[in-house]
Amino acid sequence: MKTTLTRWLDSDIGHSFRQSPVAMAAALVAFACLFCAAFAGWVAPHNPFDLSTLELGDARLPPAWAPGGLPKYLLGTDDQGRDILSAVIYGARISLVVGLASVLLSMLAGVTLGLIAGFRGGWVDTLLMRLCDVMLSFPAILIALLIAGVGRALFPNAQESLAFGVLILSISLTGWVQYARTVRGSTLVERHKEYVQAARIIGVAPWRIMVRHVLPNVLGPVMILATIQVATAIITEATLSFLGVGAPPTSPSLGTLIRVGNDYLFSGEWWITVFPGLMLVLIALSVNLLGDWLRDALNPRLRG
Repeated sequence: MKTTLTRWLDSDIGHSFRQSPVAMAAALVAFACLFCAAFAGWVAPHNPFDLSTLELGDARLPPAWAPGGLPKYLLGTDDQGRDILSAVIYGARISLVVGLASVLLSMLAGVTLGLIAGFRGGWVDTLLMRLCDVMLSFPAILIALLIAGVGRALFPNAQESLAFGVLILSISLTGWVQYARTVRGSTLVERHKEYVQAARIIGVAPWRIMVRHVLPNVLGPVMILATIQVATAIITEATLSFLGVGAPPTSPSLGTLIRVGNDYLFSGEWWITVFPGLMLVLIALSVNLLGDWLRDALNPRLRG
């Protein structure tokens, strides 16, 4: 009896995946990053955020091997004596959680509004599309900076969970527009097809038609867009953290680590900022390559 994985590998998408070395390499890198981030407590050799274990005497040590051939600080340490390898693993977990959560929230809002706009039409469609035009008139980073700044001003003593909530909301507020416009265009095509007209004739409720009939047929482009938007959200989070309005200093993400290392870059301690930057590039590049492969696999006209 075939398992779910076996059936997927035997499908057209699975065959396309097996025929693409780039997609397989990107999936391997993305899986390794996700695994290390999810199990950072077991994978990381140290806990870089446990202040009781930090030694200032080990600050700014270069990448090296300890005497005897056993690795002590494989990628060096930062200005507080934190192990860079462990900090990168824990920082990747923060960046991935914020990126995935913001994409899920953006997708939920965008798909819902796009489905309503495309299916209802009329003034509802006009109003929602004008709102999309307004949102597209502002740079995403500017809106994220504004929301994050206002959130910090209103809640100066907020806990980390609230700070992460503000960060996720600020990224989601600029990411739902692409989903809404994509779903709206696909819904405009689907609502005039025979199966929708037949459901209307037999008296099926409009919301039931949207959810059970139209929505499954417009999710293909949404999944492709969501895959690519994960990398964009992670880079946006890193940019905000680099500017000092992202993750709190007690839970630094990759962007915060890059900002800390930037102060020591020209004094010779290049490893403090280079390795977090490489991790950010690996995550973003692997997710983007997977998104490109998925787009080609779901669109037969783009194959070959």
